[in-house]
Amino acid sequence: MTKYIFITGGVVSSLGKGIVAASLGTLLKARGYSVTIQKFDPYINVDPGTMSPFQHGEVFVTDDGAETDLDLGHYERFINTPLGKINSVTSGSVYQTVINKERAGDYLGGTVQVIPHITDEIKRRMKQSAKQFKPDFSICEVGGTVGDIEGLPFIESIRQFRAEAGFGNTLSVHVTLLPYLPTSGELKTKPSQHSVNTLRSFGIQPDILVCRTQKPVPKNEKDKLALFCSVDKECVIECRDMSSIYEVPLALEAQNIANVVLKRLNMKESQPNLKDWEKLIGKIANPQRTVKVAIAGKYTKLNDAYISVVESLKHAGYANDAKVEIKWLASDECTSLDEAAKMLEDVDALLVPGGFGVRGIEGKINIIRYARENDLPFLGICLGMQCAVIEYARNIVGLKDANSAEFDESTGHKVVDLMLEQKNVAGIGGTMRLGKYDCKLKTGSVAHKAYGTDLIEERHRHRYEVNNEFKAQLENAGLVFSGTSPDGLLAEITEYPKNRWHVACQFHPEFKSRPSEPHPLFAGLIKNAIKN
Repeated sequence: MTKYIFITGGVVSSLGKGIVAASLGTLLKARGYSVTIQKFDPYINVDPGTMSPFQHGEVFVTDDGAETDLDLGHYERFINTPLGKINSVTSGSVYQTVINKERAGDYLGGTVQVIPHITDEIKRRMKQSAKQFKPDFSICEVGGTVGDIEGLPFIESIRQFRAEAGFGNTLSVHVTLLPYLPTSGELKTKPSQHSVNTLRSFGIQPDILVCRTQKPVPKNEKDKLALFCSVDKECVIECRDMSSIYEVPLALEAQNIANVVLKRLNMKESQPNLKDWEKLIGKIANPQRTVKVAIAGKYTKLNDAYISVVESLKHAGYANDAKVEIKWLASDECTSLDEAAKMLEDVDALLVPGGFGVRGIEGKINIIRYARENDLPFLGICLGMQCAVIEYARNIVGLKDANSAEFDESTGHKVVDLMLEQKNVAGIGGTMRLGKYDCKLKTGSVAHKAYGTDLIEERHRHRYEVNNEFKAQLENAGLVFSGTSPDGLLAEITEYPKNRWHVACQFHPEFKSRPSEPHPLFAGLIKNAIKN
């Protein structure tokens, strides 16, 4: 039987519940157990696909095409297991399912209510994840903080689930903040006590407290928390701020959290195999060099909008014994080629990530042109590839008004246009080309050498593609289409062979990079940045 671990948070949001969940999953996997992780988000959006990156951060895409919360990216990177649609649950998707059933008459004329209908649907999805993956442990993280009105159906569902599953089959982990007051030199436990009291008022007694803190937690403070929150002393776990999120699993292992979990759930305790993780932390702590990479984006005021890109660059740095320093460039501020030269004069490589809308596009084109003309290692992703094609069409092919139909419907040279299957799509949410697709690589190309194989699988999230009407012109002018869909109809990777590394891809490689297994395109960028 799958054991369930429910992770909630209190006091404030953004405490790092996702990192705690991912780290606990890592420690359990290191002991030979199988793990899956679900995220329960209380917002009414069906998924985050239509939400502004400024508001919500990155949208992470799974193999099966789900647009999910960025925490799923952390889960996949830590436990190195592909997740799917069932791993991301929102209030919106739950209510949509229940309302559709009501419209179809499934409730036989009964009054549809939060209890039992909404809570039953939430519990069904908890069980569905375990049924699909058949893991030893299913870790379920609830977004937001305990007491948020929109999160109450999830808390009630956990209460019901724990009562139904029986003693020893579920565990409640509550993540709280221990604020430090420098004026008195004290860590304060009262906010955590109040948070636990709120959780208990909804019928859930936490089994384990994970205390986020800047300072070491003295034994007397741990004892106080155990006493006032009715948990065992060994179940008060310190989780200090770390310089890297990848240090958290080892920090929690030092607090013995995994063995506490196993004992509470009547599972066999054992020593973990964390050699690879320890080796990774050694590389992170002792880089031999530093490289600076510019990220020219549209949402640079919120770094979480590009969190998988940033982590992928770090992974590639670790593999090359290098620390990657990020220079953020707001593409809408790059108004000329001269401005691009100033912005890029102190960097070793350039990355232009994905995005939507016309704002900042001309700046991205200027920046990409400078990189191409000055042999600055460059990687374009999704919109970054489309901008690279527009730049090439304008400045090499000579199509001065070349553009994307997304930005200028009236241009006579739409070198980027809507995909055929997107022409008649009316809705926005969940209607793009999403998820995993095959890509065939051109033998001898830079991409082929980087991947070391002929056929790859990558994740997509886009509506527009390179217009095949202009493909021959672009190729005749020297642009190489080194990756295409297996039928050859969709351009997936472009290269400028005169430069050492001027590569762009329509897919999102950042979703498949792992701390100990960097994605080949990011690894190639950083290798060339080091040479630079």
